[in-house]
Amino acid sequence: MSSPAPSPPPSDRALGIDFYWTRSPGAPGRIKRSAQDFEVSEISAYPTPDPAGPQTILRVESENWEQHELAEAIARRLRLAPHALQWAGTKDRRAVSTRLFSYLGPPPDGDLGLPRVRLLEAYRAREGLSLGHHYGNTFAIRVETDDAPADALPQYLEVREEIERKGGFPNLFGPQRFGEVRPITHEVGRALVRGDAGRAVEIYLVENEAASSTPGAQARRAYADHRDPARALREFPPAYRFERALLERLARGDPADRALRALSRELRLLFVHAYQSLLFNRWVSRRVARGLPLDRPVEGDHLLRVGRDGTLVSHPGVPVGPDNLGEATRWVDQGGARLAGPLLGYATPPSLGVPGEILEEILREEGVTRESFRVFPAPEVASAGAFRPVLVPSPAIALQAVEGGIRFGFSLPKGAYATVLLREFLKPREPACQST
Repeated sequence: MSSPAPSPPPSDRALGIDFYWTRSPGAPGRIKRSAQDFEVSEISAYPTPDPAGPQTILRVESENWEQHELAEAIARRLRLAPHALQWAGTKDRRAVSTRLFSYLGPPPDGDLGLPRVRLLEAYRAREGLSLGHHYGNTFAIRVETDDAPADALPQYLEVREEIERKGGFPNLFGPQRFGEVRPITHEVGRALVRGDAGRAVEIYLVENEAASSTPGAQARRAYADHRDPARALREFPPAYRFERALLERLARGDPADRALRALSRELRLLFVHAYQSLLFNRWVSRRVARGLPLDRPVEGDHLLRVGRDGTLVSHPGVPVGPDNLGEATRWVDQGGARLAGPLLGYATPPSLGVPGEILEEILREEGVTRESFRVFPAPEVASAGAFRPVLVPSPAIALQAVEGGIRFGFSLPKGAYATVLLREFLKPREPACQST
C-alpha cells in the first residue's frame, strides 16, 4: 500500500492548492532552469487565409517573453496602437513558446526585429483571434531530477500509471496564472473585486520579489517609503512599462481607479480572472478534503456538455439535483458531459448541496459576494463567471531519461496547466523521522 502523499509546500497552499491527487511518491526535481527546458506550442485554430482580409495572423516563436509585454513590443515595432494585438491563449514567460497573434492591418515586411523572437509565418485573414480560439498546447519539458535519471524514471512511470488509472488529474490553475516572478496577480484582482482600487495599485507597485536586489525591486521598496510617484518615475527602470504607466497617471494627480486605466483592459481583466482562479483552486481543494469525487457529480454540482467535436460547451452549466442525479452520472460516465466547478462571477447560480456549502464558506472567508464581481471601480472588467471542468482527462505522457533528468512530452487541452500535472511527479520527500 502506498504511503500518504506529502503536504504541499506553502507556495502551493498560497494559491489554493492543498493536496496531491496521486499517492505514488514520484521524485523531487526542478523545471524551468532555462527557457529551453520548457517548450510549449499552441495547437491553434488557424483563421482561414484570405488575401483580401483585413486581419493579419502572426505565428511567433519567443523565448523568455511575458504575453502582454510581447504583444506590446510587437505593436510598437509595427507602429500599431499599444493594445492592438489579440491572441487565443496566454503562454509561460520562462519558456520557448510558439503562438498566434492577430491585428487589424497589413503583414510586416520582414522579421519583427525583436530579441529572442522569431516570426514563423504571417498571412491575411478575414477573422482575427479571441481568447480561447485554440484547442490546447503541446509540451516538451526537461525536468532536472535530484535522483539519477535511471532511478527517477521508474518512480515517474508509477505516477503516470496512477494518473491513467484515475482517469486524469485535477484541472487546477498553475502558478503562471498568478505571476511567475511576483505571484500577486490574484491579490490585485481581490482588491479590485472588493472595490478597493487604491489597494490594487498599492499591491501592483509595492509588493516585492522577496529579497530580490534587482533595480525594480529596489524601486518598489523606495516607493513604499517615499510615496512620491514623480520620484518613482525616475527610479523605476524603463523596462517596467506597466508600473511606469500607473505612476505617470498618479504623478499628474489621477485617483487610483483612473490610474489603473493606463493598463490595458486585457491586463486588468487578467487580475480579476486570477482571483477567480484562486477561488476555484480553493473550491476544488476543499471538495477533495470533504471526500467529494472529481469524476462524478453529487447534488448541487454542475456539468458541462461535451460537443460533437469533443470540445466543451461552457455556457450554461447543467445543474445536478436529486431528480436528475442518476441521469447526470450516466451522462458523465458515457463521456457526454464533464463535472465542472465555478469560476465565480455575478451570474453564478445560487449555491445548492455540499458543493454550494463549500462555495459559500469561501465567499464568507473572502468577504465578497457574487455582486462584487461587477467590479465597481472598473465595470469594464466585470465578470459574469463561468464553469470549468474539474478534471483533465489523462494525457498520453512520453517519458525519457536524458542527461541530467527526465524529458516529458504531452499535450493538454486549452486552459490546463502543465505545471499542475508535473507537480504530481515532483513531490518533495518528507524528512525522515528521527528516533529519540
